[in-house]
Amino acid sequence: MKIKFFPLLLLSLGLILFITPAGHSQTIPKAKLPVLTTSAGQSPDVTTVNIILEEAGIGYDYCDVPTVEILAAGVGLGGRESGTGFHAEAHTDLTRFPKGTPYKTVIFAIGASLKGMGASGLTVEAEEARLKKLLEYCQANKIFTIGVHIGGESKRGAAGSDNERMIEVVAPNVNYLIVTKDGNKDGRFTDIARKKNIPLTEVDYALDVVEIFKKVFE
Repeated sequence: MKIKFFPLLLLSLGLILFITPAGHSQTIPKAKLPVLTTSAGQSPDVTTVNIILEEAGIGYDYCDVPTVEILAAGVGLGGRESGTGFHAEAHTDLTRFPKGTPYKTVIFAIGASLKGMGASGLTVEAEEARLKKLLEYCQANKIFTIGVHIGGESKRGAAGSDNERMIEVVAPNVNYLIVTKDGNKDGRFTDIARKKNIPLTEVDYALDVVEIFKKVFE
């Protein structure tokens, strides 16, 4: 009995560890370029996401408040340039993806900043509405979406807070979630991922996402 039981026990434990490491799935899905990055809440966290992409050697375009029309314009953001309350940067490799090439992936950096929203002329409600339209467009046009929450505990709050509202809009409606452990202490992202069947990767530090992005876009 002992000889038979031990292998079965090991197999059971192995399945548990494979299916639920750290309490959730660590499956890393694949996404395609070109990619657009944007903010969900206008916090500086999107700058960190852009730096992470640069460290991973991945070209990207960035716009803090893209509309559906800007997203639909593809690589180069339709020639939009930065101005008051609007920032646009084009870092996509044009030799691989000429201007106008449709984006295949959009990365949302989740984290609210009233100062950031104010500088862009947005209220929390207006930001929620903008994000919903972008997510709906991505879903309708089969654009892969990634929600990244790397602001940690400082970008969380009580139910109904600005940060939590950004999470509520974005997290349940993306194809993949990447979060830091200290931003998921209450397991909220784990719960969302389980309910919506969304792959979730939890990392210790923001810079750990460099290797994650390399695997996502390899």
